[in-house]
Amino acid sequence: MTQFFTTASRIIITCNKRLSPFLQQEVAELGFTAVRIFSTGVELDGTINDCIKLNLNLRCASQVLYSLKEFAANGPNDVYKELFAIEWEKIISPEGYFSVTSNVDHPSIKTSLFANVKVKDAIVDRMREKTGGRPNSGPELDKTVIHLFWRDEVAEIFLDTSGETLAKHGYRKIPGKAPMLEALAAATLLATKWNRKSPFINPMCGSSTIAIEAALLATNRRPGLFRANYAFMHIVGYDKGVYEHERQVLFSQIKELDGLQIIASDISTDAINISKINAAAAGVEHYIKFMTGDFEATEVPEAEGGVVFFNPEYGERLGVEIELEKTYSRIGDFMKKKCKGYTGYIFTGNLDLAKKIGLKAKRRIEFYTSKIDCRLLEYELYSGTRRTDV
Repeated sequence: MTQFFTTASRIIITCNKRLSPFLQQEVAELGFTAVRIFSTGVELDGTINDCIKLNLNLRCASQVLYSLKEFAANGPNDVYKELFAIEWEKIISPEGYFSVTSNVDHPSIKTSLFANVKVKDAIVDRMREKTGGRPNSGPELDKTVIHLFWRDEVAEIFLDTSGETLAKHGYRKIPGKAPMLEALAAATLLATKWNRKSPFINPMCGSSTIAIEAALLATNRRPGLFRANYAFMHIVGYDKGVYEHERQVLFSQIKELDGLQIIASDISTDAINISKINAAAAGVEHYIKFMTGDFEATEVPEAEGGVVFFNPEYGERLGVEIELEKTYSRIGDFMKKKCKGYTGYIFTGNLDLAKKIGLKAKRRIEFYTSKIDCRLLEYELYSGTRRTDV
């Protein structure tokens, strides 16, 4: 086995903006200690075998990067020289395939493609010199992936052990209209007070990413169950047994919950049909009761500790926004009248519309989707008359 599969180095786990607190929570639950948390990721120390476990388990992550070398770089030639010195013949098969990604901010680099070519040239030239052959390279991320991070005079080269992003969890066969990214959906659920046993109600569910992720979370089904290829599988020295053990652990940890109530509704028949297909692919269709109709008709079981979660449209055009004011007002009325004893959540990128809900948010949790600044608003929906006396 290649030594670094069992040799500790810096691991950077990246995520979308504002997801790092929830990624840190996941990392800690897996038994790892974060040494640094930043806006788009978490740093820890570990081996590539640790990266295998992280890739299979994390819901909020994008990439799991294993550091090979950090070095000073004042220009492209420095990058080439430092990378040529790495023993790539012990990492990539001469008959293999690799791709290069980068995150570069240096005055000598006008486009990341130029940096990528320098990395590729160093690897290929080294491989030719040492083995007489060279691996193929290109843009696909389904084999070995090398990542260059370069800021100012410091560069670092990583093995991207994930390849394709982890933020997509692999069960969504049909995305539907404007779907929420699975990693973001998982993070919003981790931000709620849901105990994963009480009813979870998701009106206006769209393609049901929120409802499906709720079922996956409650039953401890991990993203690694839905994916069969990662970049770590294409590194020289990969031990399939380590992966198969970790995947077997995923199956053994699944919790089947009798009586779990997840209800998802949407006015669109197409959305519900898509939801059923995606829920079946995720193996949780038997946990979700799907309903077609206006959200006000959504069934809400009487229960303490239940959660109702809305992800309504934000409205970016004036005519649409005026119509949505009525919708947000109706959402507020629905939560007040039908969801007593529940905790309410509304995920929105339009805080002006949120004012139309007519309830005071107890918490405002910051998120980001695409290029929109968003909030997950939390509301306590009291079952009786709230006492205001001291």
